[in-house]
Amino acid sequence: MENRTEVTQFILLGLTNAPELQVPLFITFTVIYLIDVLGNLGVIILILWDCRLHTPMYFFLGNLSLVDICYSSAVTPMVMTGLKGNKVIFYNDCAAQAFFFGAFASVENLLLASMAYDRYAAVCKPLHYSTIMTTNVCACLTTGCYVGGFLNALIHMGETFSLSFCMSNVIHHFFCDVPALMALSCSDRRVNELILVYVVSINIFFALLVILISYLFIFTTILKMHSAAGYKKALSTCASHLTAVLIFYGTVIFMYVQPSSNHYMDTDKIAAVFYSMVIPMLNPVVYSLRNKDVNSAFKRVVLAAKLSSGF
Repeated sequence: MENRTEVTQFILLGLTNAPELQVPLFITFTVIYLIDVLGNLGVIILILWDCRLHTPMYFFLGNLSLVDICYSSAVTPMVMTGLKGNKVIFYNDCAAQAFFFGAFASVENLLLASMAYDRYAAVCKPLHYSTIMTTNVCACLTTGCYVGGFLNALIHMGETFSLSFCMSNVIHHFFCDVPALMALSCSDRRVNELILVYVVSINIFFALLVILISYLFIFTTILKMHSAAGYKKALSTCASHLTAVLIFYGTVIFMYVQPSSNHYMDTDKIAAVFYSMVIPMLNPVVYSLRNKDVNSAFKRVVLAAKLSSGF
């Protein structure tokens, strides 16, 4: 405890030290963050505004958009601050950033599993869908996602910040990520690393198991369909969710399900940019471009705005 309290602040190395890249990266990440916040906020407003979108699928999508805003906001403003030259972060602020990022990323993981179950019910049990995905079931599933995500983050915080940081306070990353923090510790961190890998693995693979089983039943049902229209509708119903799943889990598994001794910080930074900034920006695009309900709701909003303004 005596050694650990010697570190009162950390220094984030950031993405790059090249001066000529600071301004272009700052502009790029500002644009990405604005698209992320405005895109996800737009999805939430559309879902709240249009009663046709008051269904379980869009209830989960609205929560996914909220989570995307939150976990991107835990990282991106700090990255932009670092690009402006301020790379110092206090110990408690670092702990808070790591906690909220881990919590909301974990919530997203569980939400994707809940959405897969919802798609299973819609495709495989269409006649019983309204009785399976009731309001209470949706509320319980969503509450469980938030509770599970925050408990998961608490475990990681306990394991990470119980370590002693007495050798260096320079984090080879652009935000306070758990693997990068563990790499700084002068304590014996083997048990902590194993707990991190096991807890993350259990969370990820539990969610993936739910998703894989759901899609196994979905694809089995789709293959049995004799109607071309039904076949196409079932595929389009699942395409957006499946795309989001592949993007999210590909980068997260690469980043976390390995010991910190196997991490290469430059590669990890690229992966972290992708899952902490790019994925939250892509989700509204993925769920909106080929989604007729969302596109129709957007057109109705635009039309209502034009009528109210007199044009």
